[in-house]
Amino acid sequence: MTTPSLPTDVTVYEVGPRDGLQNEPTVIATEVKLEFIRRLLAAGLPAVEATSFVHPDRVPQLADADDVAAGLTSELNAYRIPMLVPNERGLDRALAAEVKEVAVFLSATESFAQANLGTDLAGQRAMVQPVIARAKAAGLRVRGYVSMCWGDPWEGDVELGASIDIAAFLLEEGVDEVSLGDTIGVATTKQVRALLSSARTAGVPTTRTAVHFHDTYGQATANVLAALDEGITTVDASAGGLGGCPFAVSATGNLATEDLLWCLHRQGVRTGVDLDAVVDTTAWFAATTGVTPQSRAFTALVHKRGH
Repeated sequence: MTTPSLPTDVTVYEVGPRDGLQNEPTVIATEVKLEFIRRLLAAGLPAVEATSFVHPDRVPQLADADDVAAGLTSELNAYRIPMLVPNERGLDRALAAEVKEVAVFLSATESFAQANLGTDLAGQRAMVQPVIARAKAAGLRVRGYVSMCWGDPWEGDVELGASIDIAAFLLEEGVDEVSLGDTIGVATTKQVRALLSSARTAGVPTTRTAVHFHDTYGQATANVLAALDEGITTVDASAGGLGGCPFAVSATGNLATEDLLWCLHRQGVRTGVDLDAVVDTTAWFAATTGVTPQSRAFTALVHKRGH
């Protein structure tokens, strides 16, 4: 077995305030969310996804998206603060808030397209095309998520071609970056390598590809290392390992930002992020909200501080 070849620098794309909070059983106060975002930015995270302009009935935890965006007015020009837009109505709200970067999402599977977007594979493409076109015309940076790239709770294993097809479509439509998601955390390193290698061969450039792993079976960090060895240099993570998907019951927490940073920094990979500051932020958030962090590195580092 060969040792993975790691890049010198990795971009950590923080999803905690959006993906991390969307599945919480209790609603977090807007001011707490804003402070959470500001602390993450101050820790050096280069991109912090703040919220989603989704209908409040679909995701009540993010019903305050307009207020969150308004509270970040002074930060929007200084930092990368993407916000998710599921449709044109969501984009209208993002444009009104003068957001500089948005994210869209599609599913690699029919079942999740129906559960998450209420449409089929063809319908989701038709839904997202005008969103991307209008966002790009307005000068916004656009990120595209592909959900269920390696497995689906209803359909099981997902064919490589299905995930690659959606990723290629998003890039053709003009997104700046596509994030391949293991939404229910079932991928292994062999499967990660297979998809990324096939995607690269199919013309999906690693320079415009990110990975988004969930740690359901404890494989997220290993999968990151496999992805980095395949040329990926952007990795999604969530402070404290918060997260899940309200439309896929088996989707548990995201890869924890602390676990990712510990792994990378100990191997000499630069991220520009202050791990101690992220730990402080997660500790503050947990104390403020009562939400229990799921990060092993966080737990170990806090324990170490106590000694």
